[in-house]
Amino acid sequence: MTNFLIKTLANAAALAVATWLVSGVDVTGTGTGEKTLTLIIVALIFGVVNFVVKPLLKFFSMPLLILTLGLFTLVINALMLMLTSWVSDQLDVNFDVDGFGPAFLGGLVISIVAWALHMVLPDRD
Repeated sequence: MTNFLIKTLANAAALAVATWLVSGVDVTGTGTGEKTLTLIIVALIFGVVNFVVKPLLKFFSMPLLILTLGLFTLVINALMLMLTSWVSDQLDVNFDVDGFGPAFLGGLVISIVAWALHMVLPDRD
C-alpha cells in the first residue's frame, strides 16, 4: 500500500512539472488545494491507464518498438497521456491535453521526472 501511495505521489509530481513546463497540458482549478487534489486524481487515472492499457499497446506494437529501438515508447506515452485526458474529461476532472504535440512533450517530461523521483524515493512493499 505504501509503494502504491509513493508511486501515485511521484506521478502527481511529474504531472505537475509537465503542466508547469508544457504549454497545452493544463490543470484548472480555483486554488492550490483544488489543483493539488486534481493532480492526485489525474495521477490515479494515469496509473490505471498505464497499468491496464499500456502493456497491451506495447505488446501489439512490438514490431514498431523493435524497428525504432524502443523510441516508439515515446509515442505510446503520448497516447497514454491523451487517454488520461479523455478519461479525466469523462469524469469531469479539470485536466486537459490540447493535442498530440503537447501530449508527446508532456509524456517525455513525465517519464523523465517520474524516473528521477522513483530513483530517489524508496521502493517499499
